[in-house]
Amino acid sequence: MPAAPHPPPEDEHLWARILTEVQSRSASNLPQGSVLVLGSNESGKTSLIAHLQRNADQKKGAGLEYHYLEVNPDYRDGSYAYQLGSALPDVGPGESTRLGVWVLDGDPVYARLMRFALGQSADALDRSVVLLCASMAEPWLIYDALNNWAAILNDQVANSGAYDERVLRDARDRQTRFWQEYVEPLDSSSHSEMGAKVPSMDIDHVLLPLGESTLTKNLGMPIIVVITKCDAMATLEKEYDFKEEHFDFIQQHIRKFCLNYGAALVYTSVKETRNCDILHKYLLHRIYGFSFTMPARVVEKDAVFIPAGWDNEKKISILFENLNSMKHTDSYTEHIKKPVLRRPITKDAEVHAEDEQAFLARQQASFASQAAAPQAPSPTPGKRPSNVTESPLPARAKSAVAGAFPATSSTLNTGKKVVDGKALTGGVPPGAGADGSGSLAAFFNNLLKTKPGDAANGAVPNSGQVEVMSGQTPPTLNPQAELQRMLSQTSSTAENGDDEELDANRQNGNAEEATVASS
Repeated sequence: MPAAPHPPPEDEHLWARILTEVQSRSASNLPQGSVLVLGSNESGKTSLIAHLQRNADQKKGAGLEYHYLEVNPDYRDGSYAYQLGSALPDVGPGESTRLGVWVLDGDPVYARLMRFALGQSADALDRSVVLLCASMAEPWLIYDALNNWAAILNDQVANSGAYDERVLRDARDRQTRFWQEYVEPLDSSSHSEMGAKVPSMDIDHVLLPLGESTLTKNLGMPIIVVITKCDAMATLEKEYDFKEEHFDFIQQHIRKFCLNYGAALVYTSVKETRNCDILHKYLLHRIYGFSFTMPARVVEKDAVFIPAGWDNEKKISILFENLNSMKHTDSYTEHIKKPVLRRPITKDAEVHAEDEQAFLARQQASFASQAAAPQAPSPTPGKRPSNVTESPLPARAKSAVAGAFPATSSTLNTGKKVVDGKALTGGVPPGAGADGSGSLAAFFNNLLKTKPGDAANGAVPNSGQVEVMSGQTPPTLNPQAELQRMLSQTSSTAENGDDEELDANRQNGNAEEATVASS
């Protein structure tokens, strides 16, 4: 099979030429820059970057995450408009670029991945901004977290051997000069439209020497300390009794840290969208040189913003006046401690599955014990259970029943049934007791079987015999009518007895009076 013919020489690098042309057309005069975000887990890094991107869909990854921010220098939105056009790079209208944002995992084991986000030259380090994030929701962890991540960053930059000493020296000199050249921004009302130049900005100023504690730990790159979740201050005051001096104590320690590393300080709150736009502007100012006219803010405790170069020891000492129960020289952890939880955390009890064989053995033993246990004796017919009590019939009712039905008195008292003049001793009828209680039930049982002649005449039996003709169903009486008649007779008997007793008492009284009179 003949070999395939080679393409013509002019078509060998066709795709490479096309990609080069597209890249040259889309190339922007904006320099390349990057943002490296460091911080512990749950420090608010992902939420902050998502808010800067205007992205509501937050996604968390592992290791080293990559995001980007769209940069439009001529964008006229209120959060992106810069007023000093003379400070902008040489860019044309409509040009834009993407600012790479690298978010490192909160586990320090991934620290070696930092070199992919940082450049290798002094200029690249100067345009690589590091965000050190810490959360105000847990203020007792802020100071240690900032120091730990600053030490990790120093190891990867200064002690890893990835940068020459000359590159590091040039990068440190740039940070020192940037700090010394800081001037207070002019009022925004004095600026003209974008592209105009303010003459007062051309005045040369004298570079002042640095303070004793300023840039003592110069890493050679811009650093911004971002305190996230500042809306949690209200919760700290309400639930953990934090006061104004606690927040001033925290702020003065953070500002001392920023002074040592030459870092800016921003208090942010994504929930309340506080200072997020200021952070975005300041990032573009440090990387691309866009003008920035926002002055420092130190009045509001939850909206602090201090640009690099503004702070010094004298300004920090103003916070010392508000420290009443603590000293500014005290250690951070001496007064900012993790509080004891007032509300106990209830955790669901852990459920352990029982071994199947053990469960079956336990069930077998339970069944065996039930089979071996003696069974309770069944109740004897006609015998009342011992746990069933019955209220006795009143004495007057007994006498009334016995007087009205003398033939049934033996049955009520002995609990025996009489049929054809013969007493059946097979057992006590249900509801009857040995002491005559429950005789009412026995009485109604006897009423159910009467003589045919008496039932027709409506007479009540007067003997203990009950005759039943063979082949005929014994007639029954109305129990309700008999009960009403018996109760009425009982009440009349009781009234007669009371009247007789009253008459007897009167006669006895009259006799006693006559005896007393005669004596």
